[in-house]
Amino acid sequence: MINVVLVDDEALLRSALSSLLPLKADITIVGEAADGTAAVDVVMAHHPDVLVIDLEMPGTDGLSAVEMILRQRPEQVVLMLTRHARPGVLRRALKLGVRGFVSKSAHPSLIAEVIETLHAGRRWIDPDISALAVVDDSPLTDRELDVLRETLEGYSVGEISARLYLAEGTVRNYLSNAMHKTQTRNRREAARYARSREWL
Repeated sequence: MINVVLVDDEALLRSALSSLLPLKADITIVGEAADGTAAVDVVMAHHPDVLVIDLEMPGTDGLSAVEMILRQRPEQVVLMLTRHARPGVLRRALKLGVRGFVSKSAHPSLIAEVIETLHAGRRWIDPDISALAVVDDSPLTDRELDVLRETLEGYSVGEISARLYLAEGTVRNYLSNAMHKTQTRNRREAARYARSREWL
């Protein structure tokens, strides 16, 4: 029996998967959550074999929640559900150690099959999502993307410095490089430009 925690802010979809997945495979839903913050608590309480989590959620999104979970449970197997995986987000997730990606529109029987695949120690990435991962026209380095991501969240240079364990001068250099490469006038414009190009 595979113990699963389901996390999705869409109650209808979460309810449907909760009912249907156990009919498709030897799956037991041991916990559910509607947002990323609750996801961390539920996973820590239940220690599921597989965490099935929506990528796009208000507040703490799926990726941020997974980052917190994997910090405490690096062995946690994660399947991400997504409607539209931006290349930058997909690459971040893979670097974090997410083992599976599947479209939210996938049939529950496929999602159940993917859960079994991940539980067996293998990876599974939806071919359409996988194709997005290799489309990378971003001139920005990972660190430049990191500081722009923090800028989008509204953090100051000092706060970004503390959050990323970088010197303030280093943060300013990354932001300056990003502004130059995106031909924007300030760091917020650079961050918005990067997001519009789906680099973040």
